Amino acid sequence: MKTTVSTHKLPGYGSTLRTAKRLADQAVRLVGRSVPGRMPDVQITLTTARGMAELSAAADIALAGAADRRAVTRAVRDGKRMSRDIQARAIPRPDGSALILINADKHADPGEFAVTLVHELVHAMQFSRKGVLERIVRDTRDGLGIERQPRRQSREHLRLLKQEEQEAYGREYLANQLILGAAA
Repeated sequence: MKTTVSTHKLPGYGSTLRTAKRLADQAVRLVGRSVPGRMPDVQITLTTARGMAELSAAADIALAGAADRRAVTRAVRDGKRMSRDIQARAIPRPDGSALILINADKHADPGEFAVTLVHELVHAMQFSRKGVLERIVRDTRDGLGIERQPRRQSREHLRLLKQEEQEAYGREYLANQLILGAAA
């Protein structure tokens, strides 16, 4: 399991990057011990809302596989819409690793960042579970209009997504241990 932390189109955030690297190493160990599954290789990228939209669209296209121009346009539009509302996003990659995009502008202090980081790392752990990656790829392809999925599978995906979100919210308490460890 390899963890890399970087920035994308985010000049002048050197101290934020250093804090993110320190918290990421601790968070990966902590989440790896407390959540069932295997921690994949993780790339954590700090960016702005615009950079998040670009990287999110590129990751969705890579995950969906072959896509035409219409699907690319839809991915870019969905990425822009989503990046305005969310703080972070975990995206599985076709090679089994995970990409975590974090909007640095929406995190005022290391405490908020730690909670978001733990939440997204829980999602990264969930990607390693049986059938999750295939389900996400199928839903991404459906969302981009590449290949439709049956309504039953779509409802099942939404139900499991809700359970996974509840699990991730339930593990956010681990961020308190990160913040205490970082202060010491």
